[in-house]
Amino acid sequence: MKYAWVLVFGAIVAAVPARAQQKTGPGIVGEDSLTWHGITFYGVIDIGVQYDTHSAPFTPYRPSASGNIVRQNGRQSVSGLTPSNMGQSRVGLQGTEALNDDWSVVFQIETFFNPQSGEIADSLKSLTVNNGRSLANQTVSVDGSSAGQAFQTAWIGFKSARFGTLTFGRQTTLLLDGIIKYDPNYNATAFGLLGASNTYSGGGAQEDNRLDSTAKYSASLGDLIHIGALYKFNGSSGSSNTVFQADMGGDFAGASLDAYYSKENSAITATSLTAAQVAQLPALGYSISNSLAATISDNTAYALMALYKLEAFKFFAGYEHIKYANPRTPLSAGFDDIGDYVLAFVTNNAYNKSKTVQVYWTGVRYTVIPRLDLTAAYYGYRQNAYGTGTQAGCSTAAHSTCSGSFEAFSFDADYRFNKHFDAYLGAMYSGVHDGVASGYLSTTNINPTAGVRYKF
Repeated sequence: MKYAWVLVFGAIVAAVPARAQQKTGPGIVGEDSLTWHGITFYGVIDIGVQYDTHSAPFTPYRPSASGNIVRQNGRQSVSGLTPSNMGQSRVGLQGTEALNDDWSVVFQIETFFNPQSGEIADSLKSLTVNNGRSLANQTVSVDGSSAGQAFQTAWIGFKSARFGTLTFGRQTTLLLDGIIKYDPNYNATAFGLLGASNTYSGGGAQEDNRLDSTAKYSASLGDLIHIGALYKFNGSSGSSNTVFQADMGGDFAGASLDAYYSKENSAITATSLTAAQVAQLPALGYSISNSLAATISDNTAYALMALYKLEAFKFFAGYEHIKYANPRTPLSAGFDDIGDYVLAFVTNNAYNKSKTVQVYWTGVRYTVIPRLDLTAAYYGYRQNAYGTGTQAGCSTAAHSTCSGSFEAFSFDADYRFNKHFDAYLGAMYSGVHDGVASGYLSTTNINPTAGVRYKF
């Protein structure tokens, strides 16, 4: 299996006697953590069964295999095994090495995989296998930051109780960190828009919820206020040219609130090639197996997220505003995207009029008994009419540039047998309207899902 050495190395670490360590990856602490000399091996295996009323056939490559929400190529009822419904299946190593009484070196590496297929998670491959196919003949295909890399997370840095934490490498965005905290479903892919689509944790681009070549800083100002900042350097082999994000928030009396800002330059939204584009590949010298089309944009996002805990209840709410504009620094055809995929066809003028998307969500999580949580949530977004000429101001499904909306409702239950093992059951309804529904083969989907998750 590709990258099998990663799992072998993890198994060697896991074989060593464990001792207590701070909270790691999936949340296993104390004597149950697999820790040796400050290095912890951890992982999640999440797999279930899902039925979709309107979907394309599931893919073995995308991290969650199914589309979960209604998507453009959804056309038939589909059922099968789906991984990572409640949490991403992965293995990782995380460590802390004390330098003195205040400073420590910290690091983390993670590999994502699909337990139903044995494949390393690769969203971009789910796109390339559909190159040249019509919508009615495609499998599930969704852009994302998982592109068959050995490690989805890989960073190292310094941590101080007084001065905060500064890390460097391939890291999650501040928006993704916030969504994991403030989504009622904690970014679960089967039960919420935020987990089913990485667009919003990526500040407008699904490939950007994790970023190469970043510096990331976080710190607490006293007991109530915390801040964060992230910068992605130019010249990395993928994602976007530069990204800046900032976060400020606080916690008080059971309430948490965070405000975020994100600016992405030359962000990439990749898609499969049309049949006409595939026909041009031989003359261009590109391979069908790793070539994609892409729309390039400069994205600006603002977000406000909150939660409030009251006895057995947690209440969640969030809002994000994303503006898409034509890039000030266009990308050329042949640009190397993440995972060694090539952008054979590039569009730099999709937003002659800026596109704005307003995303909103709310929900409640109720702990019925200490081991059982029930969650109900609502998600939605609206886009403006951003077309020009004959498409200006339209509000129908005639064009994708018309104004339109998306909505989703979900309900799920999660029962924890112990700290390692839990089982879940739930469903999400999703629907698209007007311009958002343009080109869709079906406009609604319901995805009843049941599964189990093991954490170590």
